[in-house]
Amino acid sequence: MSLRDRIIAAGVAVLAIAFAPIALRAQADCLACHGDATMTDSAGHSIAVDGQKFGSSVHGSLQCTSCHADIKAYPHPDKIAPVDCKTCHADQATSVSGSVHASASDQPCTSCHGVAHYIFPKDDPRSNVYPLNVPKTCGTCHGSPDLAKKHGLPNVYPLYMDSIHGFALSKEGLLVAANCQSCHGSHGILSHTSPQSPTYKSNIPKTCGTCHAKIEADYEQGVHGKAVAGGNLNAPVCSDCHTAHAILQPTESAFRMQSTPICGNCHKDKFSTYRDTFHSQLGSLGGYVETARCWDCHGAHDVRPASDPASPINKANLVTTCGRCHAGANASFVKYQPHANARDRKLSPALYYIRLFMNLLLAGVLIFFMIHTILWVIRSRYSQVKSRAANGGKNA
Repeated sequence: MSLRDRIIAAGVAVLAIAFAPIALRAQADCLACHGDATMTDSAGHSIAVDGQKFGSSVHGSLQCTSCHADIKAYPHPDKIAPVDCKTCHADQATSVSGSVHASASDQPCTSCHGVAHYIFPKDDPRSNVYPLNVPKTCGTCHGSPDLAKKHGLPNVYPLYMDSIHGFALSKEGLLVAANCQSCHGSHGILSHTSPQSPTYKSNIPKTCGTCHAKIEADYEQGVHGKAVAGGNLNAPVCSDCHTAHAILQPTESAFRMQSTPICGNCHKDKFSTYRDTFHSQLGSLGGYVETARCWDCHGAHDVRPASDPASPINKANLVTTCGRCHAGANASFVKYQPHANARDRKLSPALYYIRLFMNLLLAGVLIFFMIHTILWVIRSRYSQVKSRAANGGKNA
């Protein structure tokens, strides 16, 4: 480059700096040192800043001293005060201070949003809080077995990633799939024991209903939803049946096979009678996935009592309900009692006495043949001894 070209280039640079926004000129001053990729502090930590990347971040239009407010002169001291994010983000800082993360880190903001110089908008794929990146960001802590053990928390990251939500997000790239923030919130994350938390038991139907609106409406019409709305927190909500993080596709065999024991956790009496039926034994012993489970007959979300005309187990609806699996079901067919209790004489007297008779008959047959076998062994032994005596102590 000739001397003339050098002079022109220098002049252009001077003019560019002179007419550039104040923030950019201030950044240029700082980047004169911090733009050096090899720059480190006294402890050997890198304090270099990629000017181009910083310029495209959410803070790219700010002066460096907007955040590093204690720097008044150059060169500045080696040790400077930590950046206080709440200077600009007061509402978010207040929310975090009252959350479960209040004492989780000395710098909770950068723990989630990343290095302060390279924070990008939440709709930017480079952002740590972009929907596709949220599980990995949260998983930095909540995927740590050590942290889970320390705080008595489940190691939820692998559970979520293997769930229907995690699969939809990571494999299908569906931004509308639920991620951590969808259920727990962003800054004011509260414990599930707090009534203000979206994961508090009575709030879970509304939280899940943000995406599953039709299912929420059905649930609220059912006996479970009405019980929870009435203050009965022993009644099940979404997470009691589907779990919180390891949510399976309801049509998968893994979910169908475990669905009946889930209902049985509360309905122990009905579960014990169901296990005596052909439906249960075909499913549990034969491994037949398509056999009828509780929700095939009672419904999954809009569960109603048999007295309700809209219930699938109402007498007027039984032919239709059973007919879904059993083509040709009629009024005689639906007289079958799926929860008949052979152990309850008052509830099912005929079945009780038939069961008693069959058990006595079985016991009698077994006892008879046991006695018969013992007598046969004794007689056989006696014959052997007698035969040996007749042959002078020799075997025949």
